[in-house]
Amino acid sequence: MSTDSATPRSELATTLQIIPVVFFTFLCYLTIGIPLAVLPGYVHDDLGYSAVLAGAAISVQYLATLASRPLAGRSADTLGPKRTVSIGLLGCGASGALLLLAVLCGRWPAASLALLVCSRLVLGFGESLCGTGAILWGIGRVGTSNNARVISWNGIATYGALAVGAPLGVAIERTVGFAALGILVMLLAALGFYLARSIAPVPLVHGERMSYRSVFTRVLPHGIGLALGSAGFGSIATFITLFYAAKQWPNAALSLTVFGTLFIGARLLFANTIKTYGGFRVAIASFSFECAGLLMLWLAPEPHVALAGAALTGFGFALVFPALGVEAVGLVPPASRGAALSAYSVFLDLSLGITGPLAGYIAGEFGYGSVFLFAAIAAAAAVGLSSFLYLRDARVGKMPAAL
Repeated sequence: MSTDSATPRSELATTLQIIPVVFFTFLCYLTIGIPLAVLPGYVHDDLGYSAVLAGAAISVQYLATLASRPLAGRSADTLGPKRTVSIGLLGCGASGALLLLAVLCGRWPAASLALLVCSRLVLGFGESLCGTGAILWGIGRVGTSNNARVISWNGIATYGALAVGAPLGVAIERTVGFAALGILVMLLAALGFYLARSIAPVPLVHGERMSYRSVFTRVLPHGIGLALGSAGFGSIATFITLFYAAKQWPNAALSLTVFGTLFIGARLLFANTIKTYGGFRVAIASFSFECAGLLMLWLAPEPHVALAGAALTGFGFALVFPALGVEAVGLVPPASRGAALSAYSVFLDLSLGITGPLAGYIAGEFGYGSVFLFAAIAAAAAVGLSSFLYLRDARVGKMPAAL
């Protein structure tokens, strides 16, 4: 049921309403995280393809997510979040089946790579619908006054799953074999689909619906900031294992775990700062921390410095999506929230889709460490853009001008 009434709700009660639906995001991203740390090595080492193709094999998922965002937004606004999440979980399960087939065809590298690409495309579709649907489902359960809280918990589920999934995938691949990853992905998706049946849907929001083009234009500046800041996560997710291998350092998956752990910690401890200080000011601080962490990774002489850089990057990136997202979703009428959320999320997908092959080119020309310098420059640009948006809104009287 929708809870936009003025009745006070305790923070614990609100959180208990949010967690059951963002759990589906956790399962969805667990299916993403499990093969994440081993896929680049499989494409590069086992199949014999270049670093650029290894990055592209990961990033093609985000291009599929990008292409399906308008569908996800329309589905959440018209079919309802529950049905949207269920369809997304089916996509995740199908990606596991294709992953299993890709491994079974490993003796034919071209066929295996083609199946892997198909698996990533279907997974991107599932990610888009599941992620958008879960956020709208949560907002429908606890009300729009808790937008930032829902988005924050959804992000905790997202990166918590990646933090758990990456080392889990490495352990399973080493002990059982790559094929087991596809089977596990199918089982997790089936579990989510079954559990979703037991949670009540929320009513559809009726009223004015803006065209997707109008919504997209309205959230464009916020999305560009998100895209710039997401280059850091894309670089770490795609190339941290190859960066460690080039340095002959052990435990590359640990850096993804540290990134996710600090990400979750920052969201748990500082999510309320968005309501207190406003999205733009939180975004400025977040991008600054992220930039510093990426510079540490670029300059890291030893593994523990790289771990600290990954941790600081995760801490900084934690509040980027909800900080700018709250500002973006607030620009549209309630019946277009799904469209606004999907349009805003397009820029995350676009960034991650471009980062893989672009960072692969940079790595090939200048070394893997230079990938993190490139991402740090993008984060610094995001600081400048967020400052501009903050000052622009201050000039029209939306917030006090003092930083």
